[in-house]
Amino acid sequence: MRFLKSFGQFWYDFVIGDDWKIAVAVVLALAVLLAVLSLGLFGDATLAVVGGVLLVGAFSVSLAIDVRPTKS
Repeated sequence: MRFLKSFGQFWYDFVIGDDWKIAVAVVLALAVLLAVLSLGLFGDATLAVVGGVLLVGAFSVSLAIDVRPTKS
């Protein structure tokens, strides 16, 4: 049982890491990309570009939320 707990803790730390907002943003970007892929709206090259833009955009938004100044 200890092995399963350690295995789950490893994957939690690996996927979530220090900031759960980045993990959620990336998962949402991948979900949008999956929806676009299943609808067949774009070709392969365009999907790669859209996926890259979505992932970088999601990461940037979550990073901007973390570094914004707080009101004192």
